[in-house]
Amino acid sequence: MGYQAPVEDIIFQLRAAAGLDGLLARGIYEGLDSETIEAVLREAGRFSAEVLDPLNKVGDKQGSRLVDGKVETPEGWAEAYAKFAGAGWSALPCPEEFGGQGLPSVVSTAVCEFWNAGNLSFGLCPLLTQGAIDAIDIGGSADLKARYLPKLVSGEWAGTMNLTEPQAGSDLSALTSKAVPQGDGTYRVSGTKIFITYGEHELSENIIHLVLARLPDAPAGTKGISLFLVPKFLVNDDGSIGERNDVVCGGLEEKLGIHGSPTCVMNFGENDGAVGYLVGEENRGLATMFVMMNAARLAVGVQGVAVADRATQQAVAYANERRQGRGMDGSAGPVAIVEHADVKRMLLTMQAMTQAARSICLVTARETDIARLSASEDERETAAARVALLTPVAKAFSTDVGCEVASLGIQVHGGMGFIEETGAAQYYRDARILPIYEGTNGIQAIDLVMRKVPLGGGAVLEDYLHDLGDIIKEVERENRPEFGDLGDQMGIALAALREASQGLGEMLRSNPEAALAVATPYLRLFGITAGGCYLANGALLAVRDGSGSERQIEIARFFAENIVVSAMGLASTVTKGARSVLNVPTERFHS
Repeated sequence: MGYQAPVEDIIFQLRAAAGLDGLLARGIYEGLDSETIEAVLREAGRFSAEVLDPLNKVGDKQGSRLVDGKVETPEGWAEAYAKFAGAGWSALPCPEEFGGQGLPSVVSTAVCEFWNAGNLSFGLCPLLTQGAIDAIDIGGSADLKARYLPKLVSGEWAGTMNLTEPQAGSDLSALTSKAVPQGDGTYRVSGTKIFITYGEHELSENIIHLVLARLPDAPAGTKGISLFLVPKFLVNDDGSIGERNDVVCGGLEEKLGIHGSPTCVMNFGENDGAVGYLVGEENRGLATMFVMMNAARLAVGVQGVAVADRATQQAVAYANERRQGRGMDGSAGPVAIVEHADVKRMLLTMQAMTQAARSICLVTARETDIARLSASEDERETAAARVALLTPVAKAFSTDVGCEVASLGIQVHGGMGFIEETGAAQYYRDARILPIYEGTNGIQAIDLVMRKVPLGGGAVLEDYLHDLGDIIKEVERENRPEFGDLGDQMGIALAALREASQGLGEMLRSNPEAALAVATPYLRLFGITAGGCYLANGALLAVRDGSGSERQIEIARFFAENIVVSAMGLASTVTKGARSVLNVPTERFHS
């Protein structure tokens, strides 16, 4: 079946989780109304369904190829990208002063889901370009902004992020790429970067690489890393394309999935050195790059939601078409497998997990908008702290969900799911990279536990848990029979999260390694509790103003009674599980 953008679901979750109505009423989004947002979403969904989705399987089968030093993307890719840029989609969230439309993060986040649900391999290119725009806008000089941002915003040029080296993956302190100042404001950059998504391609007329490298006198470790803008083609003073820079693609990686996306080995400075320009301050490049990385982490979380939704759509369609076995009513002949209770359970799990993860991402986007647009400095600071708290959860929980839901999609298809012909397997293969991208999910969990939970002496977390508690109180006050155990289970989950958070606080003071050992189950507990609360808020909205349907109530109840019930077990793992990890000697794993 073809992709159908879930516009109604997203509009509902923008209201239920992200509080869109209140933000519009407050004037946070000056000049924007719900009708405009809906129109943008519908048109983006149509573009993804009609232009990107038909190329998804083509990209998987053909892949990108390296031919005579040039990358050839799959058939139809270049035409689709030209339509994408020509329609102004590249400019959607970008600064208006450089030709962007300046739409808020909640809109661009929702639209990002459409691009990646229709074609994850394609969606990676604009995702990275947007990150490059953010980094240059924050750290670049006035000249760099004027010279590079308009073309990046228009989509005429694309951007990349160059961090990883063969010896320096998650540990960027080990990177060895060099940048030598030339005395004229430029630098000569040399080194090899690996796993560079869209490092080389023919979709845009120029590619702007953001590269981490060390100056000759840089201190060791992450404090000695600087960020440089290195264009594929140099740009003349009049803005025209100049000569080719000393940067080439040395190879393409053969991957489990996302075959249409070229993952490149990039060689900088094989001859005289690639000409680069400093972005931000010397030896503080990682701080600027983290602007790009944090935005990308939310976007990758949205990619997890996107694959989950696409896999769910296909599984639901297949379950209605595939006929096998008899129904419990004893009727003769095979019935559609959607009639079987276990298949129904899997489909509900897929739908509920997808919506829970989407809600967390949309809430993170909302807080991003408030941090940028609120007239109150206190509110901006509070929202920025909440973005910091939620970003690792949005990235890790949502990408785990993407893999789990795509795997369930294969299970719904049965043996046909394991056959490439149906397409169900591609969603799982594509999704599997997402928990690794932009800092593995283990690193996200460590970031949450070691840096984000202690923010403000724990006050940031406490304020957030208080807000979740308010939702639960409203559910209990409503006391609807159709809610089932929704209120009770969410109350138990929140209490479990509080208990686990208190236990983590004690570990951080007395035995930080123990906190590291249980960081991942803590993030999972955080994700299902937050996601369950947002689904519960959707159930409230559905019954109070009739804007939803029984479906929203059913999904919230199912999530609480079938998924959130794991909260107590996860809390026990957080408070008691570290010993069974740390007591095992490392030598046990030596070969």
